Amino acid sequence: MDRRSFLIGGLGAIGLAIGGGAWYVNTPKFGRLPRGTRLERIKASPHYINGRFECLEPVEVMSDPDENRLVATVKFFTQDKSALFPKQPMISSKTDLHALDRSEDVLVWMGHSTFYLQLAGKRILIDPVFSSYGSPVFFINKAFPGSNIYSAADIPDLDVLAITHDHWDHLDYATVMDLKPRIKNVVVPLGVGEYFEQWGFDADRMYEEDWDAAIDLGGLTIHILPSQHFSGRFLTTNPTLWCGFAFVTDRLKVYCSGDGGYGSHFKAIGEKFGGFDLALLENGQYNLRWHAIHMLPEETAQAAVDVGARQVITSHNGKFALAMHSWQEPLEAMTELSRGKNYDRLTPMIGEKVLIGRSDQKFDHWWKRME
Repeated sequence: MDRRSFLIGGLGAIGLAIGGGAWYVNTPKFGRLPRGTRLERIKASPHYINGRFECLEPVEVMSDPDENRLVATVKFFTQDKSALFPKQPMISSKTDLHALDRSEDVLVWMGHSTFYLQLAGKRILIDPVFSSYGSPVFFINKAFPGSNIYSAADIPDLDVLAITHDHWDHLDYATVMDLKPRIKNVVVPLGVGEYFEQWGFDADRMYEEDWDAAIDLGGLTIHILPSQHFSGRFLTTNPTLWCGFAFVTDRLKVYCSGDGGYGSHFKAIGEKFGGFDLALLENGQYNLRWHAIHMLPEETAQAAVDVGARQVITSHNGKFALAMHSWQEPLEAMTELSRGKNYDRLTPMIGEKVLIGRSDQKFDHWWKRME
């Protein structure tokens, strides 16, 4: 091949790669940015400043001025990661959700940040990711072997699909589309509804609100609450809001922190609701350089105290490795830090049934039985 042909071929390959990449990032799973009346509503939010959402107390995603997200990603892929992944399949105890008594107040953790809840007869699913990867590409954020024991077929008809924010390890297009026929209502923070509208969901069944909004679903009230995080599925930063949730019935109050760093909002939430029967708190994928947007274990333990939790289950672990701590570290650290605290630390394995508000349940430290 002469030099001219080589150059033409090389340029052609580059063109195809660019064209292919442009096509790929415009596929439905990336979702589209808010527009029209939704964008106008977003602009009216007090948390939308200079074209992007901001936390209650503005923070930087990366606190180290010499390390941005790109540098951190490169370091992650070039360092030794052998301790980040279990050496055997995750152990689990798969609960048959279809067979559950609907009158029971029940929780099932499905790994990472996915939870199935039954409260006051309502079936709720939070941040479901049943795909093998928590990312848009097949070679990043692969799920631990054995952590994906549930699929859409295992989920009964849902009263509520609740999404805390638009990151790939919380909002998974394939999972959402598989679940679509059995979802009655979608509850999301501002802007996230644009994805669901693009994906063909009925706007009449979508509740898309700002922080501190309350949604009454008859016997169940869902409060959309602040968290200290960020958003974006590709290059645009903070185009949609992120949140935590409070699920409140006549009998029980359950708090879900969503992703986010430690802040004064936890104490404010605890005071507003007078504490919670159960708190689902982020605990994993942390690093000192980005603890403004992901809590360190000691901060998770303090958040549990701040919100007035009587029982605590942690999430954001057990399925994906997104930081350089060992996969067991969040579980072990939170257990040690919870000793002597005024809440009970519950440690169900993936798929294990939890009866919400019951104090007579026993869960072992299952991760100690793994390598």
